Amino acid sequence: MIQIYNTLTREKEVFQPIEAGKVRMYVCGPTVYNYIHIGNARSSMAFDTIRRYLEYRGYEVNYVSNFTDVDDKIIRAAKDLGITAPEVAERFIHAFEEDTNVLNVMPATSHPRVMDHMPDILTFIQALIDKDYAYESQGDVYYRTRKFEGYGKLSHQSIDELEIGASQRTGVEKALKEDPLDFALWKSAKADEISWDSPWGAGRPGWHIECSVMATKHLGDTIDIHGGGQDLEFPHHENEIAQSEAKTGQTFANYWMHNGFVTIGEDDEKMSKSLGNFVTVHELVKQVDPQVLRFFMATTQYRRPIRYSETTMKEAGVNLQKLKNAFENLSFRKSDALAELDEDHQKLQELIEFETRFTTEMDDDFNTANGITVVYELAKWLNQYSEQATVSIGVTEKALEQFTQWVSIFGIFFLSDELLDDDIDQLILDRNQARKNRDFARSDEIRDLLKDKGITLEDTAQGTRWRRSE
Repeated sequence: MIQIYNTLTREKEVFQPIEAGKVRMYVCGPTVYNYIHIGNARSSMAFDTIRRYLEYRGYEVNYVSNFTDVDDKIIRAAKDLGITAPEVAERFIHAFEEDTNVLNVMPATSHPRVMDHMPDILTFIQALIDKDYAYESQGDVYYRTRKFEGYGKLSHQSIDELEIGASQRTGVEKALKEDPLDFALWKSAKADEISWDSPWGAGRPGWHIECSVMATKHLGDTIDIHGGGQDLEFPHHENEIAQSEAKTGQTFANYWMHNGFVTIGEDDEKMSKSLGNFVTVHELVKQVDPQVLRFFMATTQYRRPIRYSETTMKEAGVNLQKLKNAFENLSFRKSDALAELDEDHQKLQELIEFETRFTTEMDDDFNTANGITVVYELAKWLNQYSEQATVSIGVTEKALEQFTQWVSIFGIFFLSDELLDDDIDQLILDRNQARKNRDFARSDEIRDLLKDKGITLEDTAQGTRWRRSE
């Protein structure tokens, strides 16, 4: 029974999806104006692991993660680079896909973009105006924060506390608002900035409205899980709740999940672009095996902060190699494994006990740190079993299947001399993503690897088929 720590209630709750066996999951994606740093990437990797585990437990996951492709930062980057805002967005969406692909992050079920949803955004904003939750002011549209009775329930702040902070703000925007707490749904166009026509004049959407629109459009008025980085809890997710629930009259998300920060340095300073203390994935994977970075992130439960340093990365590399060695040691024994041995039942029962322990740990709010501890213990078991004079083919195959399944939840893939069907399917998914990213070198590399293993690919209109060579 899976339990999730719900930021909304500050408690662990038994996960009960809206529809049995299915999960509607929305995770806030990147604002695409630059390469992602490993703090940004942690969210992608953490929720990919959560998605993979839910699928391992038998759920069908509809996983939606957006791209914010119009924003102040994108507009500034466009001016700096001498290109258009859509060209900036396209460049860094492609970079994001490349970086997450090498980290074995599965593509979302859908990756909606803001620019593709302008009619939906305008309709959503108009609905809030019609319900008196929003108002137009000189071409801008603002949300009446105080009108929503539950405002502050996610971040556990009172409206009085928020008012004190908001009252310190000055400037043109404050003069346009009825109340300092109100936030922008639509921003009137400035000179030389990208804009769209609207009933309130040319402009572009505010940041918060985008996710409300895309989440409800692609997943429905109420979703199971909404996730993102800890820094999005307020104001972004708080504002999403206010907008969405005011429009629909329904609970927006049943479970709110937030991953912790990646910190750096002795003072455990949060890694961020604004502080200039970040390491981009784009550069790091040129120096470090991407699987080491992925494994490093999995060694800490998603809600906890994780300290990045060369030392912690080296430790992750050493430990990952130990797991790989255990996998290769038992894979080597498959060639002389016997069909039947008296102790098969005992060994298979031991594997079942490992599985029970693994799911118990992972069911507890996706505790990867404890889950990986069980993986380490299974690796020790693999080593001991592979050292026996005789091994059973049934136990060997079951142990390798269990081991590869578990490490794949963390985005780690080991390949034996004889590829399993799941390994082949994963490599084909990686190849398809590489082709989508126009990374033809990686696509050819995967094709050649499979060819060397005796796997022939056939690309058809219905997808890629494969067969083992005779």
